[in-house]
Amino acid sequence: MRPVVLCFSGLDPSGGAGLQADIEAIGQAGAHAAIACTAITVQSSQRVFSFQACDADLVKAQAIAVLDDLPVSVIKSGMLGTTDNIAMLTDMFAQGLITQGTPFVLDPVLVANSGGSLGDERTLVAAFRKLLPYATLLTPNTHELRALSGEQDLHTGAQKLCAQGTQAVLVKTSHDFDSGDIEQYLYLQGEMVYKSTLARLPGEFHGSGCSLASFIAGRLAEGDKLIEAVKAADQWIGQTLSKADAPHPDDASAQLIPNRFITNVVNTK
Repeated sequence: MRPVVLCFSGLDPSGGAGLQADIEAIGQAGAHAAIACTAITVQSSQRVFSFQACDADLVKAQAIAVLDDLPVSVIKSGMLGTTDNIAMLTDMFAQGLITQGTPFVLDPVLVANSGGSLGDERTLVAAFRKLLPYATLLTPNTHELRALSGEQDLHTGAQKLCAQGTQAVLVKTSHDFDSGDIEQYLYLQGEMVYKSTLARLPGEFHGSGCSLASFIAGRLAEGDKLIEAVKAADQWIGQTLSKADAPHPDDASAQLIPNRFITNVVNTK
């Protein structure tokens, strides 16, 4: 069968982010998405109202069922929601329940793209720092990078996170709205190995970050090297955003939903 990416992510009823974004992006990358649902959120494409995290034992049981059944090539995590869930995933790596060396794309979600809190940031950051050494690639937005590293300078922060055990960090400036074009920098073992510039499109997008991370995970499952996967994801996410859906076309401030079902799927091989 197609290579499998096991995703730990929450349900977004609007379908813009979360596990639906994972499924669509990974499918577009050519792989199969399996899901361990970490939370049920109450949210629209514009706002998070509340959420209820799944019990860590339940999430773990979902993951074990997949790992025992399917040939999982890559792990990807998005919204974990609680320190218990973060600790559970950390323990799965530490105990060898996830095969050593399996690539792991970690999207360290602290705040929903639509602005809602997903838990106490300080405790989430402390828990994430124990998970970082197992990450092949960390894909934080600028707020998350600064919170995890304790550094305001993005490049210093990326290097610090690599020094703490994360193999690679993808620095994205999309959340720095006072900047011009979006710049992305890939740091591998503390050294910048790739830089890209993407045109900043008008508007804000709901689910762009998890879509990007999941597409990278899908390409890694397909056998791409890390730089190849990031380059392919850069091209793909630009297409999804340029063709995004507008749930509220009369409201210029409303978030758009990336159109992940595009025909021109890229391949850098």
